[in-house]
Amino acid sequence: MAKERIRAKHAEAAQVRAEQARRKRRKTLVTRTVGGLVLVVIAGSAGMCAIRNRQLTNAVTTATYTAGQHVAGSITSYKESPPIGGLHNVVWQNCGIYDVPIHNEHAVHSLEHGAVWITYQPGLPSDQIQQLKVLASDDNMLLSPYPGLTSPIVASSWNHQISLESANDRRLRQFIAEFKNNPVTTPEFGAPCAGGTSVSAEADSLKAAPGPMTR
Repeated sequence: MAKERIRAKHAEAAQVRAEQARRKRRKTLVTRTVGGLVLVVIAGSAGMCAIRNRQLTNAVTTATYTAGQHVAGSITSYKESPPIGGLHNVVWQNCGIYDVPIHNEHAVHSLEHGAVWITYQPGLPSDQIQQLKVLASDDNMLLSPYPGLTSPIVASSWNHQISLESANDRRLRQFIAEFKNNPVTTPEFGAPCAGGTSVSAEADSLKAAPGPMTR
């Protein structure tokens, strides 16, 4: 009887050990499966980010204008439309939302200070314009209609520009996030986007010679 009880206890202990081993294997399998899924999700997210960044990079036009070129009067030598750098007025355009066109010369100075200037065709649908106004309600943003624009919407920063068909295009938000007040691409990072001028393109405001406001 004693030997039978000992054998029974040994058998019971063996069953417990076997069950513990099975549970450990299941736990290891689940952990590896979850870990693998997490890695797949992370890799997928990284891949999507890389694709979107590449799409933005491929769509952006770039230039190499140097900063600090302040002049008086109208400038007719801009290569891009709207311009994204080069000569500009000593007075910058105050950042904000404009329902009428503004002077290139003032706006380019704002780009030099880190602003993103969103321009749109005057005939753009009102719902699209409203979406642009929401985006432009943040700091360091300019928004204005731009007669003669070849694309429905164009976003510009210093030395960078992207043309878009719709305000819903995710690349518009990517462009703003990438280039607005970017310390690497902004020639005069930290300079203000207020304290300049809020005039429209109808105003005769370009004659002032470079002076105290130069930055």
